Amino acid sequence: MPFLKRLGYYLLGLSVGLVFLTFFLKKKAEGTGTEFCYLPNCRTLKDMRSKPMVYSDSLNQHLLARTLDSTDIHFFLTQGKVDFGKSDTRSEPCKMYFIKGTVQNGEAILRVRNCKDKVVLENILF
Repeated sequence: MPFLKRLGYYLLGLSVGLVFLTFFLKKKAEGTGTEFCYLPNCRTLKDMRSKPMVYSDSLNQHLLARTLDSTDIHFFLTQGKVDFGKSDTRSEPCKMYFIKGTVQNGEAILRVRNCKDKVVLENILF
């Protein structure tokens, strides 16, 4: 069998398989809310979203109420970028992360501690 004919069969089978997988994986992700997080940023934020958010005692609650609301913080935990260079991912018992994101006032950075059972919002930097 000539090479071009084999290549044609291969490409035909590959394209049918990709369409088949795309159809079923898309349906699975839409129906169950499944996320495919393989990169460190996505995995870290997904882990934080699965835990309750607690505000630190040192955080100025009046400043928080004027600048950010719960939807802004949720936006940070879904669309934010974790700065692993500044973060302390080896500290015990809670790991500290800096999450960059944009809000209506411009760019902001959240400093959070990711504990085993909760996430503590420590500071907001503008």
